Amino acid sequence: MTLITISLLAVITFTTRYLFLEGKLPLRLGPNIKQLLSFSAPAVLTTIFVPILFVHEQQLDISLTNIYLWGGIAAIMASYKTHSVYWTIGVGTSVFLVGGTFL
Repeated sequence: MTLITISLLAVITFTTRYLFLEGKLPLRLGPNIKQLLSFSAPAVLTTIFVPILFVHEQQLDISLTNIYLWGGIAAIMASYKTHSVYWTIGVGTSVFLVGGTFL
């Protein structure tokens, strides 16, 4: 069952990518759909990182000892100030690692 699911997901992913990336096909997205799709990356990223930052041992964790939360806050601040992916990753990871040794 798992192999069938993975295979179907691979076929669906390939098909959707091929339809929109192949230049010879007459399929084009309208401006409204393009604008709607521009929100998909932040939505997916939020879906990935929120449980990592806030949920530990099946409970909401917003305490001051949550090193994931401190790393996330530092990454947000670095992103806002520097607008650099490298600095954001570096600062967030550093705060996470340093915070893990002290908390």
